[in-house]
Amino acid sequence: MQYVAAIVATAPIRAENSHRSEMISQILFGEKALVMDKKGDFTKVKCIADHYEGWVQTTQLTEVTKHFVAKAPLGFVERNGAMVYLNETPMYISVGTPIYKVRQIGKFKVRYKKMRSLKLDYNSFNEDAIRELSLQFMNTSYLWGGRSSFGIDCSGFVQNVLKFFGKTLPRDASQQAKEGEVVGFLQATQCGDLAFFDNAEGNITHVGILLDPFTIIHSSGRVHIDSIDNEGIISKELVQRTHHLRIIKRF
Repeated sequence: MQYVAAIVATAPIRAENSHRSEMISQILFGEKALVMDKKGDFTKVKCIADHYEGWVQTTQLTEVTKHFVAKAPLGFVERNGAMVYLNETPMYISVGTPIYKVRQIGKFKVRYKKMRSLKLDYNSFNEDAIRELSLQFMNTSYLWGGRSSFGIDCSGFVQNVLKFFGKTLPRDASQQAKEGEVVGFLQATQCGDLAFFDNAEGNITHVGILLDPFTIIHSSGRVHIDSIDNEGIISKELVQRTHHLRIIKRF
């Protein structure tokens, strides 16, 4: 088996082996994947973290050893502005990017810089940490398939936040909705519970993080905070209901 890791800040994962193909997800710098296939300038990968599959431009990846794949990161980037020097060339990296003790990833020398800690407790799923970490993504623009603080979609946002607490979620909102324990009433929710929303056909299409029974932070247009009631999200800016509440889950 062959393994690779991303050596750019955010490598697009596409549905097909073409730059014109839809971006369905991203793999962040240092994240690992199993090689499934190769065609032309693209490599088909299966991400180690969430098992998502798709095509990545080969030059955005570097081959890594099975030993590196087995290494757990020391943690993840907590604040915007973090950098890594790749072969002594600076590059900004996203919140949620894994940080390793190693000084080399594949063929590339690595040196991290500006790793400012939020000094939060990730050993428990606590309100202070959930709120503070979620706010690091505030005003990040919505991007279909995005998983970074440079552009993120709704499921990528909740996936990124919860992984700090050792909670591994599937990639898409419809997949995430199948996990966790049901919370029967909005009034019984806790900070960190996930609210899922469906469309007119009944398909789960959106997810956000509840801050309390009345407010939710989610990526829609951009990452921001809205009001929520038993029927769904009420946009503060549009002054109208935008999403229909389907189910609440606790992870």
